Amino acid sequence: MSDFFFYFGLGWQHIISFDALDHQLFILALASVYTFKNIKQVLILVTAFTIGHSLTLALSVLDVIRFSSKWVEFLIPCTIFITAINNILLIDKKNASAKINYYLALGFGLIHGMGFANAIRIMLARDQTIGLGLFGFNIGLEAGQILVVAIILVTAQIFLNFIKVSRRDWIFFLSSGVFALAVKMAIERA
Repeated sequence: MSDFFFYFGLGWQHIISFDALDHQLFILALASVYTFKNIKQVLILVTAFTIGHSLTLALSVLDVIRFSSKWVEFLIPCTIFITAINNILLIDKKNASAKINYYLALGFGLIHGMGFANAIRIMLARDQTIGLGLFGFNIGLEAGQILVVAIILVTAQIFLNFIKVSRRDWIFFLSSGVFALAVKMAIERA
């Protein structure tokens, strides 16, 4: 059971730590079009991201796939700014961005999973409990993402209902900021 908690902690840190800005920005871009009324959809969205992320990790640990970390580190911020620009382009279409985000979460989760694949492959290769390690990591990742989403939704609730920022302005503000940071990351990693 200690292996599970070790890998749970790794998954948790993978999304919660200050070094996880790219993952946090991606979750922010995905969740920025939602409110608490859509909590079920947001949780499905986060789970879709975890599934994509987990699939890549599993294939990597089993040495089925390998990717150049240089390309992956460049592609991760690209997934973030594509998601953010999608939000901006579909800002006036009520549910269009939300529906597309399911596909973005799953597909881009594959790319984000590659970002940690090399490190976890080395750790899990030495471990006899690969399945338990991957399970623990993914549960930790999911728990961390749910915390990040909760923070985003509480903040949205405050801005939309108490400060009275329009939903359109909220989405535009968040998505624009995420877009700018992701472009900067991509340029730095190119």
